[in-house]
Amino acid sequence: MTALSPGRELARLPWRGREIHLEYEWVGVPRTSAPPVVFLHEGLGSISMWKDFPRELCAAHGLAGFVFSRYGYGRSTPKPRDERWQPDFMARQANEVLPALFAEVGIERPWLFGHSDGATIALLHAARHAVAGVVAVAPHLFVEDVSVKSIELARDAFESSDLRARLARHHADPDSAFRGWNDAWLSPDFRAWNIEAEIAQVACPVLAVQGEGDEYGTLAQVRAIVRRLPKTRLLVIADCGHSPHRDQPEILAREAGRFILEHPSH
Repeated sequence: MTALSPGRELARLPWRGREIHLEYEWVGVPRTSAPPVVFLHEGLGSISMWKDFPRELCAAHGLAGFVFSRYGYGRSTPKPRDERWQPDFMARQANEVLPALFAEVGIERPWLFGHSDGATIALLHAARHAVAGVVAVAPHLFVEDVSVKSIELARDAFESSDLRARLARHHADPDSAFRGWNDAWLSPDFRAWNIEAEIAQVACPVLAVQGEGDEYGTLAQVRAIVRRLPKTRLLVIADCGHSPHRDQPEILAREAGRFILEHPSH
């Protein structure tokens, strides 16, 4: 296990007959009785790839934040080279790993702030477990051609450019982080993946966010959430691609913070 940065700790969890370690960090204000905001990163993300966004959002709105790297990412346990993630890999994170992690670190009924794959995991978890609310940024509910094309381009970049070296700044094993996500999404079996029916059980407040120029999905993704969950608030951000926390961080932090504070947990 690679040494952790100051302020980070390891959660030890059972996973498929063995123990895995997940790096995590608390940010924002000291923990209080208010629900913390759990940040769920994208398909190539980690704690460090969020940069200062979780800390700044939480500090600006008086919130406690919990940031962690999923299995296979960051300084968490990497996946074995021969392990291939199946189309249900996000559901497994939502319904197996997250409950175990929350029990280990003492989190109950949190807010979930997810980006991309992390937003999908947040919605899947909220469909089966009690949470205070969800901020779903650039979520995926089904597979679109634009998503596959962009993920294919990412594969080409990983194999022929400095992308692998850049990912190595954020992941102890960049091949683990990249191959788990990329191989799963580009598998022929994944083309039929769709979670629209599963999220219909979500009962908490939802803010669905997407950039107008998202290169990994069209606005059909967030509109599908509104169609299934009519009380959802929709936020479409102009001059913004797949990562609003990088392209338009002030807008995202302001609107997400307001939404969370408007819906106190009961």
